[in-house]
Amino acid sequence: MERRVAEIRRGDAPELVWLLEHPPLYTAGTSARDEDLVDPRFPVFKSPRGGQYTYHGPGQRVAYVMLNLASRRRDVRGYVAALEDWIIGALADFGVTGERREERVGVWVDRKRPGATAQEDKIAAIGVRIRHWVSFHGIALNVAPDLSHFAGIIPCGVKTPGFGVTSLAELAVPATMDDADAALKRSFGVIFGPARAAPAPAECAVGENAAAL
Repeated sequence: MERRVAEIRRGDAPELVWLLEHPPLYTAGTSARDEDLVDPRFPVFKSPRGGQYTYHGPGQRVAYVMLNLASRRRDVRGYVAALEDWIIGALADFGVTGERREERVGVWVDRKRPGATAQEDKIAAIGVRIRHWVSFHGIALNVAPDLSHFAGIIPCGVKTPGFGVTSLAELAVPATMDDADAALKRSFGVIFGPARAAPAPAECAVGENAAAL
């Protein structure tokens, strides 16, 4: 990823999105706090992305997004908002209403019920870094991961009661990873359009536990 970011900056390679599925692990962003690692039951990796602790594992689609923002829009907040819009658009394909929260990065599902305690659950996390206006790291969408694995951390440092994590599977949406990828592909084109500042069309790396965008 570091190498590709440098190549995109020089104009030697096209923009790129990797769609991956990691083994169970925790990553610590640049703002991670030791006390938010509750139970290090899985390997923990330090990451140069923004944010705090998060979990990655099977059933979760991770997308590493490497775009040339110098040829798009030099606006970090706008880029993060566009990532949220990308996810919200993909969720809409499954009849799920994803929402943005100005004070919390990521995409949330409002699960309040009449007469019940308010509940908002995060269905997708965002953690990015931008170097010389080229983006890297990206998003994690919960398709059907084991949600109990999130109990080893305080996800993104959110300790307020009423905030949890959810997935398409927990919301009774029987989506496969291929289904999620198709929705992400459609929504990506709507939000970001075609690749820019590249000598060839945008690519997506394909390998073990990876899918093409």
